[in-house]
Amino acid sequence: MHFDEVDAGDYRIYAGALERPRQFGYVAAVVVVRMRGREPRQEAFRDESLAGGFAWSSPAEALRFAVNAGRDVVMCRVGATA
Repeated sequence: MHFDEVDAGDYRIYAGALERPRQFGYVAAVVVVRMRGREPRQEAFRDESLAGGFAWSSPAEALRFAVNAGRDVVMCRVGATA
C-alpha cells in the first residue's frame, strides 16, 4: 500500500494506491475529510475503487489519479455527501 495526503482549503485528501490481489497493478482510493475550525472532522467523500477499479501500472499513477479525484470533489462538489 502507498499513501499520500494533501490539504485543500478546509479539506484534507487522503489518497491510496492499493495492490490488486493476484493481479497486476494498483487501484486508486480516496477519502476527503472536512477539517473546519472547531467543528469535528467529517468525512465528505470516499471511493475505495476509483475508475471502476482500473489497474494503474504504478503506485505513483494511482496516487496522482486519487489526489486529482479528491481535488475534483473539493472544487466541484463541496457539500455533496457520499
